Amino acid sequence: MKRRSFLKGAAVAVAGAAAAPVLSACSRADAPAEPDSRVAGKFSFGPGGTFTVLQFTDTHYIAGDPRSERALRCVQEALEGVKPDLVIHTGDVVFGRPDIESAMEILSPLSSSGIPWAVALGNHDSQFGSTREDMFKAIRSLPGCVNLPPKNGVLFDSMDAVILKGEEDIHCYDYIRHSQIAWYRAHSERFARENGGAPVPSMAFFHIPLCELPEALAAGVQPVCGNNGEPPCPSRLNSGLFAQFREMGDVKAIVTGHDHDCDYVLPYGGINFIYGRFSGGDTIYNHLGPDGYIPSDTHTAPGTVSGCRVFRFTAGEPGFRTWVRLYGGEIRQDFSAV
Repeated sequence: MKRRSFLKGAAVAVAGAAAAPVLSACSRADAPAEPDSRVAGKFSFGPGGTFTVLQFTDTHYIAGDPRSERALRCVQEALEGVKPDLVIHTGDVVFGRPDIESAMEILSPLSSSGIPWAVALGNHDSQFGSTREDMFKAIRSLPGCVNLPPKNGVLFDSMDAVILKGEEDIHCYDYIRHSQIAWYRAHSERFARENGGAPVPSMAFFHIPLCELPEALAAGVQPVCGNNGEPPCPSRLNSGLFAQFREMGDVKAIVTGHDHDCDYVLPYGGINFIYGRFSGGDTIYNHLGPDGYIPSDTHTAPGTVSGCRVFRFTAGEPGFRTWVRLYGGEIRQDFSAV
């Protein structure tokens, strides 16, 4: 594969190894997505031979609510401190009304930064008045956003919630649709063909973790670094996405949010399950302090520290480095994956 790379849509697969990051959309429609001209530019390694991705997650922002102030400061400070080449927000951008205004406000530092950015919606982003489509349209209207229209492509969208009908109605988190998986397989095969037949090492970003993560923990697999402060909360419905990643052989890391008291890395089945660092304020539960998880019966734990996760790719080197950056600049969990 040539050293240059390109953006076809919103980020779903970030190529590592000896190629610059490849970012592409994940279609929710059955028809092939057409490229969006405004994001058809190229990504490549910088002068230092690196490409840096900054991940925010679970900002749970409410415009006008002082409990959200730390989330906004966290986003602003991380952008200035990391100076990434790309920003990905893995969902639960907002947590109340006015939801569109809240999204515009917390994402404004991204839109004014001049850095390309994308959002994978979380389950809460369509629960406060606006539809998922309206929220996504509003987000796409901001400068610098590289998400495609919903009919053409989005990041992997782990959706909202679903009701399982039976003797008792069971409410559970939703799942990634098969149309998205079909899109992924088609583009994975194309990237491999362009790479001489070899799978292109990639990363997948979305909000809700997969069913295989609690299975790994139940089997005794432990995180190699980071805080494990609560059980994972995936859907009860297994869409088979993990098996598709294994079969295609390209995705080396699944990067999510959703579970605020987790920020760990856990290798399982040849793929790293990676949680971002909670980036929000005090509108929602959070117990990750400066020294890790703080057990607490209160809504928020004293000393809670928001943050972000950083991924760095280096030209000519396999794998990637990732670490957690706390609000204020302290680095934790510097981990290298081959």
